[in-house]
Amino acid sequence: MIEVTEAGGPEFLEVRMTAPITESDYTDVLTPAIDRAIEQAENIRLLVILDGGPGDFTAGAMWQDSRMGFKHWRGFDRCAIATDDSTMKRLISVFGVLMPCPVALFGLSEADDARRWLRESLGSIQIDAVDDSTVCVRLMGKLDSEIYEGKSEDLDNLLAGKSQFGLVVDLREFDGWQGLGALRDHFALASAHVKQLTRAAIVGDAGWQNMASKVGKHAFGVNAQHFSADDFDKAVAWVKTGE
Repeated sequence: MIEVTEAGGPEFLEVRMTAPITESDYTDVLTPAIDRAIEQAENIRLLVILDGGPGDFTAGAMWQDSRMGFKHWRGFDRCAIATDDSTMKRLISVFGVLMPCPVALFGLSEADDARRWLRESLGSIQIDAVDDSTVCVRLMGKLDSEIYEGKSEDLDNLLAGKSQFGLVVDLREFDGWQGLGALRDHFALASAHVKQLTRAAIVGDAGWQNMASKVGKHAFGVNAQHFSADDFDKAVAWVKTGE
């Protein structure tokens, strides 16, 4: 059985699934409810409370589940799933990263935490001018696509009239991207001005950040260097003076 309720407007839907879950639950209840919500809100945030495991879905229900995911691929803004089933948790952990929106996993007793997560801001981006030729982009928290809205315009305005600039990417408080959509938007923001970029410093202690600086050198032809979190001032000086 599937029950769908609005949780404070059409953009917030709660879906409760209890065994058995059949094809008609999708075609008669879930899909029409999501269609209506997306029509009103364009993008929705979804909480799925799943009281069951893969064995509680009929073959028809599993087919409808996959069809619904592809049909509404761009309609989900954020998705939280609450379940205690270990198999479902593994499946969600594997396939959740392929979704273009953030996906978070909770236990059944953590439904209220899931609701808060759906409503809270996951992170922020700050873009500031260090001086006339140096820009600092600070990524904080967990970023989703919504965070990137308007940031390209902010960066365009900051770099207006500049033929070249140096960049400091501050990742000291960065926790990663939520979904492929956010990662796509990040590359779109970063690539728009890459031809003007003279050098870039990446500041943070995560292992992949050092690799990112090396990728930047080879992929974009940018003089990039990684600095530890304690060396932020050195990173700024290196970008500004080359020392």
